[in-house]
Amino acid sequence: MTASGQPPSDGGATLIGRIAERLLRLPATPAVPFGVVRDLRAPMPDGVVLTADVYRPRGTGAVPGPALPVVLMRTPYGKQQAVIRLFAVLLARRGFQVVVQNVRGVHGSGGEFRAFHHEKDDGLATLKWLRAQPWCDGRVAMVGASYLGFTEWAVAPYADPPLAAMGVGITASEFVSSFYPGGALALHNTLVWSSSMGTRDGTKLTFHDRRVRRAMRHLPVGEADEAAIGRAEPFLREVTAHAEAGDDFWKATDHSAAVPETTTPTTMVTGWWDLFLRRQLRDFAALHAAGRQVRITIGPWGHDAKALRATLHDQISWLDAHLNGDKAQLRQAPVRLHLQKAGRWLDFDQWPPPETRPTPLFLGRTLSWDAPSDIGDPGALGDVEPATFTYDPLDPTPTVGGPLLSPGRGGQRDNTRIERRSDVVVLSSAPLTRNLDLIGPVSATVFVQMSTGHGDLFVRLCDVGPDGVSRNVTDGILRIRTPGVVRAEIEMHPTAYRFLRGHRLRVMLAGGAFPRFARNHGTGEPAAQAVASRRVHVEVFRDAARPSAVHLPVWDA
Repeated sequence: MTASGQPPSDGGATLIGRIAERLLRLPATPAVPFGVVRDLRAPMPDGVVLTADVYRPRGTGAVPGPALPVVLMRTPYGKQQAVIRLFAVLLARRGFQVVVQNVRGVHGSGGEFRAFHHEKDDGLATLKWLRAQPWCDGRVAMVGASYLGFTEWAVAPYADPPLAAMGVGITASEFVSSFYPGGALALHNTLVWSSSMGTRDGTKLTFHDRRVRRAMRHLPVGEADEAAIGRAEPFLREVTAHAEAGDDFWKATDHSAAVPETTTPTTMVTGWWDLFLRRQLRDFAALHAAGRQVRITIGPWGHDAKALRATLHDQISWLDAHLNGDKAQLRQAPVRLHLQKAGRWLDFDQWPPPETRPTPLFLGRTLSWDAPSDIGDPGALGDVEPATFTYDPLDPTPTVGGPLLSPGRGGQRDNTRIERRSDVVVLSSAPLTRNLDLIGPVSATVFVQMSTGHGDLFVRLCDVGPDGVSRNVTDGILRIRTPGVVRAEIEMHPTAYRFLRGHRLRVMLAGGAFPRFARNHGTGEPAAQAVASRRVHVEVFRDAARPSAVHLPVWDA
């Protein structure tokens, strides 16, 4: 504290805040002087103590002092991380009282960090502690992105009284479906994040990123952390050990069932290339269907700095509206999305937009909008042979782009090199005679047979320009554990995308997408321990009796 009883000011942060406000194009407002009280101690019911910093407007007294609303952020990355500190400064300059807390087991908070497991109990205990402080008027909002957003979902459905507002960016109410999309282990994102958390004490080895990339090839995958950072990392061990179907290890960390009961006004930001997109859209749809006050912005970004900038801007306006009563910045439409390759932002009343119509694009000798029974000579339909390829786990089919955590490696990429491989099937449409807009969920129905009864089917939709370059638009994967012909229903990433006139649609089929997903060994052995492997011969059926197709959300407005 200063001699005047005020929290000490943070002059450097004030300068950074002014610069950031200009870069983010935040609405002009007189800056409020603020101070910071560091390392307040919040006791948890089991005796563990968590540390927090309080950013408090100056002139309102020290802590304790006059009661104000609290904006809470809970983080595993450290309350002094640059982007988190910047967000707190931006809020404090606008007159908000901000509490930034380190979650259990990180950066001075007591206990052991176990990703996702403690956030409900610790979050609710922190909420109770805040409301008992004389400097909190009982109103608490929560904001944040990624893991910070998950800590909000671990609290909001169960808070009584409810949170005053919440802002959740590039996150979801459950992360399990992102650990194992379609039943396949999301190796790249899991190892990148676990390696980062495993070296949060500053003990990164030389050439950390290169070591992590090489470790993705390590077998068994359950010990890839040893190759990446030189020691076991608990999160990776848990994710790989519980990757099999029917395992309910993560059940207590799944808050999706409680989302419709959440009455807190909620704003969301996500991106077409974010790994949590599918689940976050479900969270939005659940709140919207329940009649809750909710909005979402979906931009042309991934899990990256652009998404964070959009999240900061979005959440500041939401807090201004719900804590300060300034609703001038609130838009009317619940859904705002960017239509990629059209350069347009569109507003809708719901997700998915009611104007879209699910339309099958059939996999035949080429891609066709016509069902197999309507193509050419019906008598020849039975002669359409299955498309075939062989997947070798020792030379797994690689992938590029998509929803990755690594900056500069995800998003839309040139797929031409991969499409030339012998272990993929590539089918293309005729050039489009007019623009084609897709907005909504995408899926595929594929009749497929794996020779060993164990395999993955990866389906990717691409945009092929007049220059012949094939760029990915959306994709999905399904782990198959059944012998014989299987009707595989594959959920793909939702999208809003314009295929331009003269371009072609292309579908690529493969037995994997490595290292984004861990290789399927073809043996049925649990992913964490598998080392031995068998080649898998894959047959994809595309005749009138077994019509395989990609289902596209065509928007005709």
